[in-house]
Amino acid sequence: MENIVVVTDSTAYIPEGAHGDLTIPVIPLWLIWGDERFRDGVDIDPPTFYQRLRNSNNFPTTSQPSAGEFVDFFRKVGQDADAVVGVFISSELSGTVDSAETAKAQLPEMDIRIVDSRSTSMGQGFVALAAARAADAGKDVEEIVAAAECVRDHTHVLFAVDTLEYLHRGGRIGGAARLLGTALNLKPLLHLEDGRIDALEKVRTKRRAIARMLDIAAERLDGQQMTEAAVLDVDAHDEGKQVARRVEERFGLELVHNTKVSPVIGSHAGPGTVGLCFYTGC
Repeated sequence: MENIVVVTDSTAYIPEGAHGDLTIPVIPLWLIWGDERFRDGVDIDPPTFYQRLRNSNNFPTTSQPSAGEFVDFFRKVGQDADAVVGVFISSELSGTVDSAETAKAQLPEMDIRIVDSRSTSMGQGFVALAAARAADAGKDVEEIVAAAECVRDHTHVLFAVDTLEYLHRGGRIGGAARLLGTALNLKPLLHLEDGRIDALEKVRTKRRAIARMLDIAAERLDGQQMTEAAVLDVDAHDEGKQVARRVEERFGLELVHNTKVSPVIGSHAGPGTVGLCFYTGC
């Protein structure tokens, strides 16, 4: 049986309970705050990040790993492997895939496959988990990539934000830009579409936005069962737990992962964001 390693980046932020016995090495993105640089999820964790964000007058920026960092990473994780499959944040949201592809070209002696998740957070995490489970089951590299792409193509990411300010300032607002300038009491409901952030609806309150998010999930399921689901929260843990329970009850799931998002993604989504990731089939 081949030894195939599946890797991802820090924005997937897969909760420990979802890994099981699987090991998925992670390359961190960068969070840049003034003159300071932090490796996402390594040098700074979500609680520390959000406390600082609430008390800071400066807005952090983010950056992908360099091609050189990827070369070192691939060499390290792949030294005893027959192949490496990398599942990374959407190329529409970050230059991470480009850096990984550049590094791959510099390592012709290695079998490296790059999967653009077209997502992030647990939307990306579920794709990485599918690949890792296929590798653990002894599948070959083509089958592993196919398993990842199947989950990618059946994954939905919906989220309600308190404000579009963070997405706008971070340059990741995408199609949601058309909601800018709307009344302050309207809560935008967004989704990832073709790897980009796009607007779904404007809802008058956060409570209604979350209720509508669950209704849209049911519409997209169209009678199918969720295979796996996760509720994400940005510095809104209690609200995230409540939404996870509602998803379990409404959609008949024994477990819905309730997880934070990485500081890099939280810096763009903004505190108070609550999201739902799920996929069907595969």
